[in-house]
Amino acid sequence: MNVLIINLTRFGDLIQTQPVITGFRSRGARVGLACLSNFASAATLLDGVDRVFPLNGAGLLAALDGDWRLAVRDVAAYRQEIFAAFTPDLTVNLTPSVASRLLAFDLTPASGRTAGFSVDEFGFNADTSSWAAFLQMAGANRGASPFNVCDLFRRAAGLDREGNSLALAAPAPEAQAQATELLPDCDHGYAALQLGASEDRRRWPVAHFIETARRLHERYGLTPVLLGTKGERALGERFAAGADFPHLNLMGATSLTGLAGVLTRCRLLLTNDTGTMHLAAGLGVPLCAVFLATAQPWDTGPYRAGNICLEPDMDCHPCEFGRECPNHEACREAVTPEAMFRCAASLLDGTDPDPAPGARLWRTRTAPDGFMELAPLSGHDATDRAAWIAVQREHFRSFLDSVPGNGPTGTGAKLGPAMRERLSKTLTTARDMLFLLRQQGMLLATNPRPQAKTKFLASWQRFQNILSSDNSLKVIALLWMFESQRNGEDLASLLGVAERHGALLDALLAEVAVSA
Repeated sequence: MNVLIINLTRFGDLIQTQPVITGFRSRGARVGLACLSNFASAATLLDGVDRVFPLNGAGLLAALDGDWRLAVRDVAAYRQEIFAAFTPDLTVNLTPSVASRLLAFDLTPASGRTAGFSVDEFGFNADTSSWAAFLQMAGANRGASPFNVCDLFRRAAGLDREGNSLALAAPAPEAQAQATELLPDCDHGYAALQLGASEDRRRWPVAHFIETARRLHERYGLTPVLLGTKGERALGERFAAGADFPHLNLMGATSLTGLAGVLTRCRLLLTNDTGTMHLAAGLGVPLCAVFLATAQPWDTGPYRAGNICLEPDMDCHPCEFGRECPNHEACREAVTPEAMFRCAASLLDGTDPDPAPGARLWRTRTAPDGFMELAPLSGHDATDRAAWIAVQREHFRSFLDSVPGNGPTGTGAKLGPAMRERLSKTLTTARDMLFLLRQQGMLLATNPRPQAKTKFLASWQRFQNILSSDNSLKVIALLWMFESQRNGEDLASLLGVAERHGALLDALLAEVAVSA
C-alpha cells in the first residue's frame, strides 16, 4: 500500500509527522511525503520516507497573484509527478488549511481514500473523523487539548497504537562531520541553547538563558552553544554582551540537517517551544523546554519520554490566541533561571528536580494507553487545570473513538469546589437541553411539520450556545457543530450524534459528582 502524507506547515510540525510515518511503515506501507520545498531537506531526517515531493508554495501563491491559470497548471503538473511515481492508495492530510484540503482532494485518486482534512465534491470541509476535527478545533482553543499533537496526528491518520514514538533518522555522515568541526571534542561537553521562538512573547528572556548557562558552566563545565536562525542573531549578540564565560554562537551557521548534527553532540538542550525542541526530542537529546504565553506542554510538548517541561505558575496561562496580555507578559519572568537550572541539573544527574517557586514542572512519559502524558514534578497535578485535562483525556478519547467509556475515574475529585459547581451547572443545563432536542427530533421524524423543525433547530443552537459559554467546554460545542452539520441531511444520524454527546455529558457529570 502507498500512503501519501501531506504536511504543509512549519519545520516543527514536519518533524512531528514522524510517528505517523512510523505507524504506517509498521503496517508494511510505502510512505511518500508532500511538504513545502523550503523544508524538503529536513525530510531526510524522517525515518521511513520512500519518496519526497517538494511543493513550491511561494511560487504557487505568486502565480495566484499574477495569473491563476499558471497556478492551476503547476498543481496539475505536481499531481502528475506524484501519480506517475507514487500513486497513493491512502492520502493523509495533516494540515487543515483550505489550500491543503484542496490539494488532498486533488491528490486522492478515484480508487484511493483520504484521511485527515479534505473537502467534499462541493468544496466544503470534509474531515474524515472526529479526531481530525478535534485536532483543528482544540489547536485553536488554548487549554482545550489534553492530547499531544503527535497523538492527534496519529489518530487523525487512522492509526491506533502504531507509531507512538518520535525516533528520527540519524543525521547524514556529512552533517555529523560538519558538527564535529563546529563542536570539536572537549572535556565536559556542550549545552545547546535555543534562544528564539515563533513570537517574542513566547521567548524566555536572554538574561535568564545567560544565568542558567553560567551555572551549568560553573558546575558541570559545559560550554553553551547558541542555536537559531540568521534572523535571531541579535539575540545571540545580547547573550554575548552579557556572558562572562566561554560559549559558541552558531546562530544562522547551520542548515536544518546540520542543526541535527550539532544537537547530537550536545549533552542537553535548553529551549523555548520550537522546532529545534521537536528535533532534539526525535534525536534522543535530553531537553528542558519552557512554554510561555499561548504555548503549553500538553499539546505541543516534546514527544519523547523523560524530558522536562516548564511553564509559569499563573492562572492566566496559557493565554488565548490574538488577545492582548493584561499582565504585561509577566509569564516571561515567572519561570526563573533557578527553576531551569534545577531541571537541567536533574537531567544531567539522573534525578528529579526540586520544585521551584513560580514554575510548574512536568516530565514527559508514555501512558499505558500509548499516548504521551505529563507526570508532575512540582505537585501541580492537583490544580483545577491539570485535573480537568486528566478528565478530558479519559473521556474524550472514548468519545472520539465512538466506543463506550469506562465510567468515572475519580480524577474529578481533584477539582476545586468552584469549578465543580460551575461545570455541574453548565453540564446539567446542556444535558437537559440535549434531552429536549432528542425528544423534538423523534417527534420531527414522525411528524415533519415546519413548526417542529423550527423548534428543533432552535434547541440545536441553544445547546451549542450553552457549551460555548464555558471555556472548559467550548471544544465540545465545536465538535457538536462539526458532527451535527456533517450528519445534518439524515435525522437518524443526527440523533445518533446527539446520543453520543449525551453519553459524554453524562460521563463528565459523573466525574464532577464523584467529588461533590
